Amino acid sequence: MTTSPTAITDQPVLRCDAHRDLLGALRDTLPVQPRGDLPAFFSAARAAAERLPGELLEPLRAFRQAGNRHGYLLLTGLPVDAAKLPATPTTTPAPEQRPLLAMEAWLAIIALRLGEPTGYRELRAGSVFQDIYPSPDAHHLSAETSETLLEFHTEMAYHRHQPHHVLLACSRADHDGKARTLVASVRNALPLLPASDRDRLLGEPVACHVDMAFRPPGQPEPVTAVRVLYGDPDDPMMSYDRELMCPDDPAGRRALGALSTALTEVAEPVRLRSGDLLVVDNRRTTHARTPFHPRWDGRDRWLHRMYTRDPHLLDAQIRPADVVPFVGR
Repeated sequence: MTTSPTAITDQPVLRCDAHRDLLGALRDTLPVQPRGDLPAFFSAARAAAERLPGELLEPLRAFRQAGNRHGYLLLTGLPVDAAKLPATPTTTPAPEQRPLLAMEAWLAIIALRLGEPTGYRELRAGSVFQDIYPSPDAHHLSAETSETLLEFHTEMAYHRHQPHHVLLACSRADHDGKARTLVASVRNALPLLPASDRDRLLGEPVACHVDMAFRPPGQPEPVTAVRVLYGDPDDPMMSYDRELMCPDDPAGRRALGALSTALTEVAEPVRLRSGDLLVVDNRRTTHARTPFHPRWDGRDRWLHRMYTRDPHLLDAQIRPADVVPFVGR
């Protein structure tokens, strides 16, 4: 479906403060321990999602259908009881008996307005709810890194079952308020890209390595072929990874370098505070995270991540909490 630019909203921030009472009532309808029976939990969350106020439902519907020029939605002011938060975790996945946290509730409810929550077999033991927190031994390509820049990437650009949306919900911000999620939309970057480079990225796939989690132990690392720009040439989708893509010819390297420069130029910094939920359009954007300094005191930055796939964009039937295996492009 080709989307007219005039139909794309430019408003990326949704304030939820006025709906706190209703949201609290919706949260109370959810099972207390979601991981014990995920299908039952998501069934209850779907019923709650249908009762969201129109001021939230309509922007979510529009974003699912057409995205926006920023490539993200930021929901702010979601109710969080910070006093009841446990310590920031240091291991993954979360224990099955861990009670539902407020930001996990909003993560599930919002996710179900965008598609079906999906786990990936090789990533965090297939967890559908994922904790994101700093780890002192994290690989520089991991979301658990903190002291270095997590470079621009489309989530799982190399994966045939790539998520359509990435959701990040914040239970606890970093101590110093320095961490920023950078989001760069292809809709903003494309006008900065020379026509020859745009055509090259639309025409030829680029070799792309895969993240550590998807590299089979004891076997050669898969190298996939990813089309960086695809779809409508005037409003293309994008798959991009600054660390993992490696064009094998000068024209490809030049074109990818021009796109990299353009994405850096249009990147928007988003500071996630407690009670914020960021929805990233994974087909039209790339995202990164700036460095921050953990204190290892149990109160470090703590996000919750969920991936969704939109059944309207797929040929096969899918269900919430499906866990899919790695299939390279």
